[in-house]
Amino acid sequence: MSTKRVANMFIDDTMGGVLDSLSGLLRQYTGNKKDADKIIKNIIKVTIKIGILHRNEQFNQEELALAESFRKKFRTLIMTFVSFYEVDFSYDRPYLTELLDTCALMLTRLVERHLRDKSIGRIDHVFKFFSNSAFMETVFTPDTPLKGHLDKIIVGLNKLLEAGHI
Repeated sequence: MSTKRVANMFIDDTMGGVLDSLSGLLRQYTGNKKDADKIIKNIIKVTIKIGILHRNEQFNQEELALAESFRKKFRTLIMTFVSFYEVDFSYDRPYLTELLDTCALMLTRLVERHLRDKSIGRIDHVFKFFSNSAFMETVFTPDTPLKGHLDKIIVGLNKLLEAGHI
């Protein structure tokens, strides 16, 4: 079964729309469908694995506390991203990079006892890509060529935030 079909079993329509728009953005930014698809595939695989671990009650109390801390920090990251996009001249790369690095570290700590190095590598790959300063500068440039994709991503993220899914 393809990763996309498996993902559709676990991901709602709004999240699917965000991932589709993110895929389009990544393809446009990288100019390489294969690289863009790999990032999306890594996001989906790690998300599904963490969901399965949680549903099967594999996390101990310390890990559950860490998962809750990660959820809050990730929500802050998403709200910050949305705010930086919606409010002109509010973009703060060091702050956003710090949030990304903290989330990456927390997520790695959460799963390191359960997942193989290959999955940890997927987490690193995703967060390193989004932490790339050239990528961030392109995203937050007022006249960015990625605006069409970003507008759709922001609408979806706002829906997910309002519904409490992030």
